Amino acid sequence: MLAAGLTVACSASNSATEGGAPPAKDAPPAGTPVTRAAAATAGTTGIGDPYFPGDGNGGYDVGHYSLTLAYEPKSKHLSGTAAIDAKAVQDLSQFNLDLHGFTVSSVNVNGAPARFQRKGDELTVFTNLKDKAAFKVAVAYAGTPDPVRESPNLGSYGFIPTADGSFVTSEPNGAKTWFPGNDHPADKATFDFRLTVPAGVTAIANGELAGAPQTKDGKTTFVWRETNPMTTYLATMTTGKFAVRTGVSKSGIPVYAATDPRFNGILNNLYEQSSKITDYWATVFGPYPFKSTGGVVDDYAAGYALENQTKPIYGGFEPDPGIIAHELAHQWFGNSLSIRRWRDLWLNEGFATYAEWLWSEHSGHGTAQQSFNDAYAGATDEIWKYPPGETRPNDLFNASVYVRGGMTLHALRLAIGDADFFALIKKWAADNRYGNVTTDQFIALAEKISGKQLDGLFDAWLFKPAKPSKPSAG
Repeated sequence: MLAAGLTVACSASNSATEGGAPPAKDAPPAGTPVTRAAAATAGTTGIGDPYFPGDGNGGYDVGHYSLTLAYEPKSKHLSGTAAIDAKAVQDLSQFNLDLHGFTVSSVNVNGAPARFQRKGDELTVFTNLKDKAAFKVAVAYAGTPDPVRESPNLGSYGFIPTADGSFVTSEPNGAKTWFPGNDHPADKATFDFRLTVPAGVTAIANGELAGAPQTKDGKTTFVWRETNPMTTYLATMTTGKFAVRTGVSKSGIPVYAATDPRFNGILNNLYEQSSKITDYWATVFGPYPFKSTGGVVDDYAAGYALENQTKPIYGGFEPDPGIIAHELAHQWFGNSLSIRRWRDLWLNEGFATYAEWLWSEHSGHGTAQQSFNDAYAGATDEIWKYPPGETRPNDLFNASVYVRGGMTLHALRLAIGDADFFALIKKWAADNRYGNVTTDQFIALAEKISGKQLDGLFDAWLFKPAKPSKPSAG
């Protein structure tokens, strides 16, 4: 994520607006504890992230989401079914899905109706599953999406209705505003999207189109498929009037670029910059991890960009090359390599910020050392008081996570030298492709490749609430 025209995004809190449909008619009787079957076999209501204790769920791993959804922009009505393929990781008498709002009409587990109950943003499903059992849950639901409404700095996120469709950016925990799931980056899955909208409206999701859109009875259905693992917050269902350009980059990567009519004059530039920058990052970070690249510019004035997998989205502004470089670097760092817990967000944003400096160096607009010098000189006391190695749950997108995170990588580069630094970055991306990562893993790999003890460097730049000494440029 990146705020337009800035090198930081602003704060987000860790709770969504309360909402949700009343308990279904086939829920347990009023007053029945949801853990009645056996507390030991109830999947937890959180995935175990202490910063966001209500996000995600325990007891199962999702392998695949198949979302069959219809959206009507005029009425702002979303309806359909989410079919989820998962595997139990314990004996389960019940499990939870994250879902904010909507009326749930039915839940099936392995094709049979299941009892369920709503409470806040939790959809509890009562079942009887053995450890390691594969299962499919299908949830039919409908209603008006209600995005997460946060501080004035971040604004709203999730499924945001717009005049001609929807603007969908879900970081950190807004996926639950449009589909039920395990809404935490620790549980990645593949996705299919079957999206139906009024004829003349384009529906954009992650991955690649599985055939040409089909129009019937005034409705058009778009089928998108993301076959590589993806965190829920990177999923999108952006709809509206768009001009589209497709093709392949010079290295052969398929490219999909789309702009709202207000921004049609920049469609070719978006396409060309996204192509060129993706190809360059593949030489720096290693092979591109996905099957297509590109970007979307919508007219919703979000004031930020988000690295939606395969299709970064820019909310209401023309992105400059630095912002495009930032979001496309995330395809490696944040998307292919995803954090296990939100405390390690600098592994996403610090890397993407440093990528901006590398792009500036590559394009002849100032070296990474000059960008570091400017950042070090211009950093406020608040940045030095905020150690980015442990992000704060009520201030995830602090400037320190971006700028001091980026400075950490440059300090590391100076300490271990270019050869080891760029070998480290490529190996980090290759070894953890499509997986989840932690800061401790990165430090261990940096020490292994460099042969140096780096605790002091990382402690000063990531974990101490003080200004580190400026390292020598050599």
